[in-house]
Amino acid sequence: MAELMLVIVGAALVNNFVLVQFLGLCPFMGASRRVEGALGMGLATGLVLTTASGISYLVDSLLLIPLELEYLRLLAFILVIGAAVQLTEQMTRKLSPLLHRVLGLYIPLIASNCAVLGVALLNSTANRSLIAALFYGAGAAVGFGLVLALLAGLRERAEGADVPKPFQGHAIAFITAGIMSLAFLGFTGFVRL
Repeated sequence: MAELMLVIVGAALVNNFVLVQFLGLCPFMGASRRVEGALGMGLATGLVLTTASGISYLVDSLLLIPLELEYLRLLAFILVIGAAVQLTEQMTRKLSPLLHRVLGLYIPLIASNCAVLGVALLNSTANRSLIAALFYGAGAAVGFGLVLALLAGLRERAEGADVPKPFQGHAIAFITAGIMSLAFLGFTGFVRL
């Protein structure tokens, strides 16, 4: 169990997909204007990341590797991500209509999030078990949601701050993201994956 917790911490902090590996930058910058939107996007991404991690592991280990079709991994994982997005949307619509209304806009956008594909590919190259792959996906989702909410909070504070004219808008957001990336590099060496 301790090893699985280290997988989550490693994926969330040490190898953060946005700030360390630079995956998922489009939704990171686009959905981080308000904290409420960032939390919705983080939750939706978390559901899809975890689901896609498990399904892509099963497709890889039960279909691609036994049939020696590893060269189709990228295409198969893209199809799995599309299916995971649809599955997540259907599940939230049936099980929690309120959650579906909150996340409704964000769920289809996740299909274009390259962090989801990155998690699937990294799980397949690391030869993790199904449980470890799910925990890695969950850790990546926690890290994505964390940095998304942090940047959204900082962007809201920057709107009320006295920022010089050339740095207003996206410029201060990129500077803030760069400083956050430097801060997350401080976790380097904490957990080795």
